[in-house]
Amino acid sequence: MDFLPLFHNLRGRLVLVVGGGDIALRKARLLAEAGARLRVVALQVEPQLRELVEQGGGETLLQGYQPEHLAGSQLVIAATDDAALNARVSVDAQARNLPVNVVDAPQLCSVIFPAIVDRSPLMIAVSSGGHAPVLSRLTRARIETLFPHAWGRLAHLAQRFRDQVKAAFPSINQRRVFWEDAFQGDIA
Repeated sequence: MDFLPLFHNLRGRLVLVVGGGDIALRKARLLAEAGARLRVVALQVEPQLRELVEQGGGETLLQGYQPEHLAGSQLVIAATDDAALNARVSVDAQARNLPVNVVDAPQLCSVIFPAIVDRSPLMIAVSSGGHAPVLSRLTRARIETLFPHAWGRLAHLAQRFRDQVKAAFPSINQRRVFWEDAFQGDIA
């Protein structure tokens, strides 16, 4: 296993995105959905990206990248079409022990973005470790057909009854059996 799959709480946390084009916009949308506060650094920034950053209370800096831009960041994304700049961002971030993703360069990444099936709060992530992104996306598409959007509502329903089920079934094994029966029964 090249990468450990885990989920990162970025709500309200600063994420640096170096780049202002379509690729940066795609990453920024995902980060904004996760509640991240964005700092976008680029000489030119697409209007949609600038608007997204402003809506989330972030900042857009129309200037070239400098290592000082990393200050306060919890995650760094290099999303430019300049391979040398992306590599520099990666080196600078990793020197500060900051997780970094360099778009289309898994060898420069300490974190990667998986293909995501979002049935919030149920989330499924699929990754090839950067080796075959198209295969990951195709796998995600297959998984999406297995898990309807209603499963997100089902997870919310389970959360509402969690304390009551815990009170009714003191043993973790009893609770597990209850939830397995519930999720495989008519309610699902």
